[in-house]
Amino acid sequence: MFFALLRMKDKFFSRFGKSISFLLKKITARIEYLKCFRVVSLKPEKPAQGNVLLSYRIEPFFFRSGKPLPNDHTWYWECWQIAQTFLDLGYCVDVIQFHNHKFVPKKDYAFFIDIRHRLEQLSPILNKDCIKILHSDTAHILFHNYAEQKRLLALQQRKGITLKPQRFEMPNSAIEYADCMTLLGNEFTINTFKYAKKPIYRVPISSPKVYPWPGEKDFESCRKSFLWFGSGGLVHKGLDLVLDAFAEMPEYYLTICGPVSKEKDFEKAFYKELYETPNIYTFGWINVGSSKFTEITNSCVGMIYPSCSEGGGGCVITCMHAGLIPIVSYESSVDVHDDFGVILKESSIKEIKSSIQKIANLSTSDLKSMARKAWEFARANHTREKFAESYRDTVGEIIADHAKTDRIRNVNTSGSFTEKTVLKSASV
Repeated sequence: MFFALLRMKDKFFSRFGKSISFLLKKITARIEYLKCFRVVSLKPEKPAQGNVLLSYRIEPFFFRSGKPLPNDHTWYWECWQIAQTFLDLGYCVDVIQFHNHKFVPKKDYAFFIDIRHRLEQLSPILNKDCIKILHSDTAHILFHNYAEQKRLLALQQRKGITLKPQRFEMPNSAIEYADCMTLLGNEFTINTFKYAKKPIYRVPISSPKVYPWPGEKDFESCRKSFLWFGSGGLVHKGLDLVLDAFAEMPEYYLTICGPVSKEKDFEKAFYKELYETPNIYTFGWINVGSSKFTEITNSCVGMIYPSCSEGGGGCVITCMHAGLIPIVSYESSVDVHDDFGVILKESSIKEIKSSIQKIANLSTSDLKSMARKAWEFARANHTREKFAESYRDTVGEIIADHAKTDRIRNVNTSGSFTEKTVLKSASV
């Protein structure tokens, strides 16, 4: 009887604990949901000459002063820098979360910058002289969705399994409502938006972390070791293809850094390759600022990333900063030159295998030279300083172009901008 009562007590507290945990999760989720509808209002240090509405991320503006922004994505800092650019120009800046569908403008805005659906929603009710800018961190969503569906269908036909899309987004018509767009990717991403015939300004994506050149790296010992590094959407980003390729090449080694455990259907389908194949090591998600990430990149010669659609391939840029030779798809939207990397034309398993073998069979001096050039290219073109400079120049160009049509009046830009066109910059 006594032990039966104890068991009843344990069951009660277990159920009570689960109920409390569930309730706390619901409360936390509700708080996070309500945060999405905040408006962050920023004022310049000098007299204001107008207002800017930025629909992007609000999280960067709630971090305590002196605390570093998260380094798991470039958009936290880039959003902060976009706001800072307009503050430096003397504009007040209102920031909303990009999926805040409840916001209604109550003032005139000189600029409206958006990354998704708010352009279509708010354009009809904004003042007529507002300059509307799409800031694209992805390829056009129609292409993006189509490319992922093609990969999922190909996987189904190859392996006899059906996985769910992880990167699907509702399509938007933002580019059609915008006056122009800024874009983080390269020619690939640009081509997915060209149909709208709007001015496109290319701004090089930044990197959340830069690293010193790994001068002590042993390229001879790591010539057959490669890294797959990416975020969610594992089929979208080609991990299934990479796993199949390395499973057929036991003499080559693959390390995987990404949120594999969060995609249970993928993890189940590729359990053998992920966890039971001797030449494949699945690490999981990793902080790019950690010593472990540096340890992993120093043990690999290159990174393999056959994504089907990107808006700038930030993970590729991070790996180039770490001194890895990039083997990437054209759709990864990163400028990779023949002297420091490989652009995959088909991203087939056969092509992935041949590219891995090609790099691994180069001389030690060639490997070191390619890695050094990849590192130098990332350092020259993809830093926070470069993003800030290019974005400021682009805003100056947009202001100058629209001033000619009298859509922007009484804006003092003297001495503030260069005449460089970011899209045509020879360095990118």
